[in-house]
Amino acid sequence: MNLALPYRSGVKTTLRAAVSVVMLAGFYVLAVAIIGGLAGLSVWLWREHPGAAAGKVAYVTIVVAAGLLVALWKVLRAAPEPPTGLVIAPDQAPRLWATARELAERVGTRAPDEIRLVPVVNAAVSEDARLMGLLGGRRTMYIGMPLVQAFTVAQLRAVLAHELGHYSGSHTRLGALAHRGRMTIVQTIQQIGPGRFAGWIFRLYARLYILVEQAVSRRQELEADEAMVRLGGREAAVSALRELEVVDAAWNFYVERYVTLGWEDNLAPQDVFGGFGQLLAARSAELAKLRAEGPPAHERSRWDSHPPVPERIAAIERMADPGVLPDERPATELLPDPATLAARLQQSELQVEGRRLLPWDELVAAGMTANLQRQADVLFRAAARLGNAGEGDLGLVLDLVEQGRAEELARAVQPHADRIDAVEEFPGAVAVAITLAAHRSGAGRWRNSWTEGPELVDAHGVELPIDDLARLAAAAGTLDSARKRLADAGITLTSARQESAAASALDANLLGGLANMKSGKANIDLLVLSNGLVLVPAPKSTDHGRRRLRQLVNSAPLAELARTHRFVAYEDIASARVLKAVPVRVAITLHDGETVELLQPWTGETLAKGDDDLLREAIAPYVDVR
Repeated sequence: MNLALPYRSGVKTTLRAAVSVVMLAGFYVLAVAIIGGLAGLSVWLWREHPGAAAGKVAYVTIVVAAGLLVALWKVLRAAPEPPTGLVIAPDQAPRLWATARELAERVGTRAPDEIRLVPVVNAAVSEDARLMGLLGGRRTMYIGMPLVQAFTVAQLRAVLAHELGHYSGSHTRLGALAHRGRMTIVQTIQQIGPGRFAGWIFRLYARLYILVEQAVSRRQELEADEAMVRLGGREAAVSALRELEVVDAAWNFYVERYVTLGWEDNLAPQDVFGGFGQLLAARSAELAKLRAEGPPAHERSRWDSHPPVPERIAAIERMADPGVLPDERPATELLPDPATLAARLQQSELQVEGRRLLPWDELVAAGMTANLQRQADVLFRAAARLGNAGEGDLGLVLDLVEQGRAEELARAVQPHADRIDAVEEFPGAVAVAITLAAHRSGAGRWRNSWTEGPELVDAHGVELPIDDLARLAAAAGTLDSARKRLADAGITLTSARQESAAASALDANLLGGLANMKSGKANIDLLVLSNGLVLVPAPKSTDHGRRRLRQLVNSAPLAELARTHRFVAYEDIASARVLKAVPVRVAITLHDGETVELLQPWTGETLAKGDDDLLREAIAPYVDVR
């Protein structure tokens, strides 16, 4: 339950919560009624009209009853997930604990028994209630470290007051019960099968149950906002809600652009949270602009657990302001040693085990170099094939450009792009190779920038004109000028050379999947990636193909799936033929002469709607290519 005080609307919300619980009980009543009705119909048919129809009804009865029992058994046996986050004892953060206890007393509720720091932009509370929520239990409060880093004391107090309002309104009492209920409903539908008539009924009931539950959740959030205003003041409450959106956007950008820079190469920053603090300081102007724009427009949906932020702000601005003076000190003032706690949180929660931890400048250099090498290797392997060389390098690429084969090389690098796009984007591929060569030859070094991202600079700290050099090097008419400027800059062409003999799926994206296919005589499931096809052995049974694909995709990263199963990279395809249109059967010929046949039968299933033509689209650039 995220970011609840039962004042004027408390009784109404309590009644809604009671309706939610009654509907949860109604699910079991519905299940028993369906099973009883089917059983009665089965007995009547066996007595009056014995035969195939009676047998089918009896079979469905057994399936539904068994599905419900298995679902209940799985839910009852499922161990609760252990709490996440770094436990902060009262003596480790006395001011934070004093703040939480003071606010709890003022909101009229019991203080949390435990406070945990978590590595997300969020705050939440939970309670291990007993006797179906009638008796309270151990309370845990979760506070996101990025919030502590970005918020003022006033904003953090407002958020904590909101969370404690959930306790005051008894919103957390039924949390565990509702979670178990959702698990039971989902498990029952999965066991029975959503395609069956009984599964269809359960699915409709599940939708209704979730709609009621989400409506209750939205009402509870508005109630919790009342506590936030009463204890923290209207200004701090509005400011906290707006800042949440800003911090969330900043954190997502930071993780995507900085933290994961070398993640796939088993690299990680030594100081994740310290880096976020530096980014917040360096990009203060951008964040101020984002703050001034206000929260993004969000159309309200019946499926949302929270009302849209503009709606919450509008409700807050209609509340009476208690006149609380905001405390503009940074929220880190509530922690005695934020850096040490952040380092402990990173070690315990960010799964950095087995990764090489590097300072930011070293991480940028190692991560950028590894990423560039993978990208450049695609160009180098294509150049080696076209130039009949054992391996490729930047020198061979420029030799092919000089021979007038730039377009041929461009299309080999981007086979799924049309001719014009491939040619227009070819200088970008050359720029990657030149950047790699500049770094490898010592002409440039990587510098981390919290405002611009990683930069390649020369010995004087001036950014190298890589794009200008690449435009000259990608065309035969300006190649001589490019060679001279590269030499003058101290960039050695052979310093950037091919390192990997085959493509991997490290940087690939999943486009879709096809189940129950054939490759020769073998049964396979096929994953279609942005840079190749993954052929995974499959059972003979064609049941539950879509479910199997989903389990496969969630079982491991794409790169691991491509490494452990047959991976046919697009760059290894020489040509392809459509042997049969319906059902689709294709033959893919690789550069080494091997032929891979794929059959998409009538019994095939897809990972998502619209995936039916994925195989045709994947091989389209190679059809009739000689």
